[in-house]
Amino acid sequence: MRRWNGWGDESTVVELPANGARFLAERIGAGQALADASLEQVLARVPASRLAPHPLISLDAETRVRHARGQSLPDWLAMREGEFGQFPDGVAFPETQEEVRQLMALAAERDWVLIPYGGGTSVAGHINPQASGRPVLTLSLERMNRLLELDEESQVAVFGPGANGPQVESQLRARGYTLGHFPQSWELSTLGGWVASRSSGQQSLRYGRIEQLFAGGTLETFAGPMALPTFPASAAGPDLRELVLGSEGRFGVISEVRVRVTPLARQEAFYAVFLPNWAQALQGIRSLVQARLPLSMLRLSNAIETETQLALAGHPGQIALLEKYLALRGAGAGKCMLTFGVTGSPALNAASLKQARRLLKGFGGVFTGTLLGRKWAENRFRFPYLRHALWEAGYLVDTLETATDWANVGHLLDKVEASLRDGLAAQGERVHVFTHLSHVYGEGSSLYTTYVYRPGGSYAEALARWRTLKTAASEVIAHNRGTISHQHGVGRDHAPWLPVEKGPLGMATLRTLARHFDPDGRLVPGVLLED
Repeated sequence: MRRWNGWGDESTVVELPANGARFLAERIGAGQALADASLEQVLARVPASRLAPHPLISLDAETRVRHARGQSLPDWLAMREGEFGQFPDGVAFPETQEEVRQLMALAAERDWVLIPYGGGTSVAGHINPQASGRPVLTLSLERMNRLLELDEESQVAVFGPGANGPQVESQLRARGYTLGHFPQSWELSTLGGWVASRSSGQQSLRYGRIEQLFAGGTLETFAGPMALPTFPASAAGPDLRELVLGSEGRFGVISEVRVRVTPLARQEAFYAVFLPNWAQALQGIRSLVQARLPLSMLRLSNAIETETQLALAGHPGQIALLEKYLALRGAGAGKCMLTFGVTGSPALNAASLKQARRLLKGFGGVFTGTLLGRKWAENRFRFPYLRHALWEAGYLVDTLETATDWANVGHLLDKVEASLRDGLAAQGERVHVFTHLSHVYGEGSSLYTTYVYRPGGSYAEALARWRTLKTAASEVIAHNRGTISHQHGVGRDHAPWLPVEKGPLGMATLRTLARHFDPDGRLVPGVLLED
């Protein structure tokens, strides 16, 4: 069963190795565990619903609890403390487009606020009900999860928007295809959510981000459905798909998604390479992507992330032998791990691997084969579960991400990490910070930064520390040529910094669109645009 107050399935547990706990204690101090509330305590705080009974709507208290929060760090703290704040008044589970339209008509008629809900994985405050004089209905699309059509000639598939990553892939793979979209939240996040938040998958280098995969579909609006037909390309004015991509529920509810799919590859493998230092590693990954080698994935960890990954890997004896070998080959202190994938036919993969090895050798790369690459592939969706282990050890972990041009990558990374590392210095607290580049382009790269800190003596202090760190890093990103979000969307958490990126005219355009599609402001108020 899915956890009510954390990530994923209750049966999945990722342990923190003993040497990992020691590693963190040495860097930021001993952990400070806080007490958890029970589900029974939370259920006792759920108020009576303001909605009348309806066959499509559940008013059950536990269902409302399980749809009240996402997976941001403030959400985590609210769930663990049991202080959720607001709950939806009800949760609807439509199974068809017609039922979505019926519920939207009810919302307009009875003056409800609507929150579209996919997998509940938002880390930016997309799905949390806000205090309102109007009843709040959360619209869960989880039952609209089937593959509805597959055009094998055009390689276009039609899905319900509530299909999560495993459901998308299992239904396509049964027919010999893949979407190839693998965000870290893949286990729970949904196709409609990927479109609404402009998601990026770990193998976007081969398959593309969701904007390359999204071929069309249907947006349900209060004025009726807006159909987005599929074309290989079109010069017929602005592309209306762009109104849906990244709209985060403000303009309507996605009820059907058409995506471009790919036949399953015959072979896939992942490799790990260690480069002597960050400067050479950065040049190496930039050279790889700008050479347009047909790789499926590139991920470069900076020196601190590389050190942290090895410390948290367990098997200290084996890691010690690896460290000794790498040092002898010139990749000692300050080394950076690069993981890359090849996906396709055996002949294509062999050629890609040969070219990658030759290029990286020129930057001092030390190849270690596929063992670490296989470990990455096996565990790539398990990192969110580590938050549970760290919490029990008395630590909080969060991430933030951005993207910028290559000329600015080093500068922005240094400033973001410094803002976090020094963010709690006034309180005498240290923060452990590290970064990787996981989505690379000819023009530049994403930066994905993780930070670990101690919560302090109370939930209020833990949240205050997060706000201090999040604000400091977001200010740095917004004012140093970074986008406020590369892959997680805007939600409420990033909305204060969106005007810096979009400018006055851009923000006015978005507000005009929101008023056009939702004149009564009932679709997720405060998300994307501060209301």
